[in-house]
This record gives sequence, C-alpha cells and structure tokens, in this order.
Amino acid sequence: MSPKTIKVAILLGVFSLLSIVATQFYWLNRSIAVQERNISIQQHKDSLNHVQFTEQVHIALRNVLEQISISKSDSSDLYGAVKQLSYNYFTADINEELHPYYLETLLKREFYTKNIQKNFQYGIYDCYTDSIVFGNLVTFSEDSLYNPKDLNSIGVTSQNLKWEKKDGHYFTVYFPTVLNEPSKLTSDGYSKWWYVVVGIFPVLFFAYSIHTILLQKRLSEIKNDFINNMTHELKTPISTIALSSELLMKGAVNEREDVMRYSSVIFKENQRLKEQVERVLNIAKMDKDGIELKREDFDLHEMLEDVKESFEFNQLGANATIELDFKANSKIVYADHMHIENMFFNLVDNALKYGKENPKIAIRTWNERKGICIEIADDGIGIKKEDLRMIFDKFYRVSTGNLHDVKGFGLGLYYVKLVMEHHNGTIDVKSVFGKGTSFKLWLPMQAND
Repeated sequence: MSPKTIKVAILLGVFSLLSIVATQFYWLNRSIAVQERNISIQQHKDSLNHVQFTEQVHIALRNVLEQISISKSDSSDLYGAVKQLSYNYFTADINEELHPYYLETLLKREFYTKNIQKNFQYGIYDCYTDSIVFGNLVTFSEDSLYNPKDLNSIGVTSQNLKWEKKDGHYFTVYFPTVLNEPSKLTSDGYSKWWYVVVGIFPVLFFAYSIHTILLQKRLSEIKNDFINNMTHELKTPISTIALSSELLMKGAVNEREDVMRYSSVIFKENQRLKEQVERVLNIAKMDKDGIELKREDFDLHEMLEDVKESFEFNQLGANATIELDFKANSKIVYADHMHIENMFFNLVDNALKYGKENPKIAIRTWNERKGICIEIADDGIGIKKEDLRMIFDKFYRVSTGNLHDVKGFGLGLYYVKLVMEHHNGTIDVKSVFGKGTSFKLWLPMQAND
C-alpha cells in the first residue's frame, strides 16, 4: 500500500468518524430534549392529578360530614372541618360520636361517587372516652369495589396514622397507596452515558485500524528493505565468485600466486555466502523451535580475547582498535559457548559497521548481582531516539542515508536479544546520536532454568 493511499484512507476514515460522532451527538441531544419534554409533561400531569385528587377528597369528606350532620340533627358549621395534613392524609372534625361501620359506608359511597378509586384506612377519635377506634384497610377492585382486605385484621391501622388529643371528635382517612409526595421525575443519566460509551467504540475501532495499517506499512517497508538488502548481499559474493572462476577457467591467470589469490577469493566469498544463508536459516529455526542450548563452563574473558584477535586478524582496519578492560573477578559462566560467542561477534561487528573513520571499541567486564556484566562501547555514529526502541526487532536496520552502505540483514541484534533471553540475562542500550553507542549485558553465573 503506497503512502498516498494510506493518507487518503486515513483522511476518509477521519471524515467518516467525525460524521458518525456528530450524528450521534445530534441524536443524543434530540433524545435528551424529548426526554426532558416528556418529563415536564408528566410532572404537569401529576400536578394536575394531585390537585384533582385533593379537591375530590375534600368534596367527598365534606359530603360525608353533611350526611352525618343531617342524620344527627347537627347544624354545626362545616367550614374548615376538613383538613389535609399531608398529600395522602386527611382529618374531619365532628361534634358527636360516630359508629365506625356507618362512617365506612359513607366513605365508600362518596369515594365511589367522586371516582376516588384508592385503598384507604380510617380511624375515629372519641374525646369523651379519650379512645380511638381503628378501621380496617379497605381495598378497591373493579369487581368487588371497596372491601376489607382481611376481616381478621379489623382494628389494625397503619403506623402512618397520627392522632392528637382534642376537645372534640374527629375521624381520619389515610390513603396508603398514594405517595406522600408526588414523585420527582428526572432524566435518565444512564442513557446519556450509554450514548457516549457507544460512541467511543467507533473511535477505538478507527484508532486500532490506523495502528494496524501503519504497522503493516512498517512491516512491509522492513520486508522490502530486507529483500533488497539480501539480494545485494548475496549477489555481491556470487558475482565475485563467478568472475574469479571465469578467469581461472579461461586460463587467463598463469602465475601460481595469481591462481592462489583468486582461489582464496573464491573460498572467502563462498564462506561469506554460506554464513549469510546460515544466519537467515538459523534465525528462522530459532523463531520456530527456539534455541537449543548446550551449556558448559568456560572463561568469558578468554572468549572475549579470542573475539578481539579474530577481528584484528580478519576485519580491523589499520586505525581501528579494540580495548579490553577486565575487572570481573568471577569470570566462569555456565552457558552455550557457541551462541554467546556469536552474540559478541555480532555486537563488535555492528560497532565496526557503524563506526567512524578510526573506530575505537571498548569491552569492559565487572561482577554484579551474582552475575557478570559486559559492556561493549564505541565512538561511532550513534542511534537516534526514534530508532533506539526498534533496534532489537527482526529485520530492522538503522538507516545511514544509503541503503547498502552498511552490510547485514537486520538480524544481528535480534539474535543477541534471543540469546540473552534464553540465558535469563538482560541487555540495555544507551546511545547519543553522533557520539557513540554502549551495550550493557548481564549474564548469571549459573543457569536459572
């Protein structure tokens, strides 16, 4: 996928995401507005029902008082006799004793006439005897209208009925199924957060998609870099071998020294080609099956001296130097000799590849945390911060401006990381761009398998 295609895809994705988010917020606001309007309508309706209920109860109780007054020849003023103590609790003053059954009958008839279809309880206070007669709970149903809930519970009243000692008589009516106060409706906050949470999912999906696309782009670039570099690395020794072989076959070289020189070139390039192929195959095998370690005790200082001698004999230029500074008292480690040696070869080889004109490499050792620390430092070109976190990735190579000015497949540090992990060791890197790089490795003295 080309960079232009990726940019177009990202722009279209951002536009689509913004459209989705804007649409969601628009409908969210519409939904909240509708919800609040419905709540306002419901509250207004409840308020009207409350006023209507209160008025109907007042009228019904006043009618009850009028009927009681007529039956008892009581001509007392009924003004202010009915009082509302709370939303569902009423009292009515009377001047004479009142039979509970008679009061219940009047209440049922008046409530039915005024369409007050609510359960109720009543009680009568007698000031002469300072006693209270409790009525039973009367329930309303469409079939049986008003009937006692339980005939055995007559005289048991609700705890919500409050009584006061007065000079006169009065009765109370309590509606238990009617709320003491009208419910205060509020908008459902969960619905708002639900819309917000649902809106987050497209954002997360888009972010994950962009991350995946950029990751695939990076992997594609690394793969192409690896293929181009491998082609160059393999073609160079093949071309050299082909040219030298052709000269020998044509008899263009007669002198023994020239024959030996070209034969040596063919041998060295063949070895180089073999090492390149084996390195790639070994990495592929390690990824699939892991590293099979053949542990043994060996002197790490002797190994590092051998690595230095090998580079001085084969690869170091006239002005390149490797300095050894061994301060570790315990130098015997139990590890895989071959993999540890290859690991140090890779690190020193990288220091030379990315070195300056006269590279200087310092190898130091010291003991730490029941193990041995090895530091390989150079004064080379260094590594940029954006490259530093990826240098241990497979096939990743730090660019120096020219694709093939530094040889390799980008597998050396990946191999170093695998070896250290299998030996339960650690590796840290510090680098200052333009000044040099330092690798610090720590190996346990004994295996921790």
